[in-house]
Amino acid sequence: MTRRAVSIRDGVEAGAAWLLAAIWLLPLLYAFWSAFHPSEYAVRFELLAPLTLDNFREAWSQAPFARYYLNTFLLVTSILAAQFVLCTLAAYAFARFEFRGQNIAFALVLVQLMIMPEVLIVENYRTMSQLDLVDTITGIGLPYMASAFGIFLLRQTFKTVPKELEEAARVEGCNALQILWKVYVPLARPTYIAYGLVSVSYHWNNFLWPLVITNSVTTRPLTVGLAIFGAPESGVEWPIITAGTLLAVAPLLIAFLLFQRQFVQSFMHAGIK
Repeated sequence: MTRRAVSIRDGVEAGAAWLLAAIWLLPLLYAFWSAFHPSEYAVRFELLAPLTLDNFREAWSQAPFARYYLNTFLLVTSILAAQFVLCTLAAYAFARFEFRGQNIAFALVLVQLMIMPEVLIVENYRTMSQLDLVDTITGIGLPYMASAFGIFLLRQTFKTVPKELEEAARVEGCNALQILWKVYVPLARPTYIAYGLVSVSYHWNNFLWPLVITNSVTTRPLTVGLAIFGAPESGVEWPIITAGTLLAVAPLLIAFLLFQRQFVQSFMHAGIK
């Protein structure tokens, strides 16, 4: 392939990437426009249109967003903490210990990756009902606390750690858990960060299961609360709905803008494509 052909191909790929980025950004840009302007300018794009924060004040007063934020924060942090503990222990066992049925057990973990969570909604709801966890934060997060993806990702990372480091730790008198904590966990830090980002963003935006399992304001996360807030029967104006939408996505958006470089580096170190 000639240099000119390569240059043309790169130009086309770059143009296609910018076009896809623009298409992806258009709804977000419109949400910003509508949220920061009066309702009469929601579909009128005038550069000198007056700016306002009334839509945000109105949205905050019409729905308990403070409670939704608290519920969502408790949900994602509890899920992430449980995933870190359970996935770390399971991955360490699969990576460094040999036991009967190891391959079968790991195959069952991989099978879970092929099952969509939506398929298990009915069974999960039945289980949460039997445990009396319907309409609780624990009931929302419990089905996700043992993550097959997290186990697989950490297992692959742990297997890359040289065994000489483990042997040196044993010489120093460390037991299995101390080796895990002092050797494997620090070396897998980029993987933990990358997986944590995936987990937080997924569960912050998760909608279907929280919608099924919650019945009250005291447990609804932001996604469910926003859907109820923006329902047609509520009669809320479109600029107020877009303001509520920005309130819901603002933490993740701000975190991404502030830590974009760290996000990319973490994913590159962890090997997530």
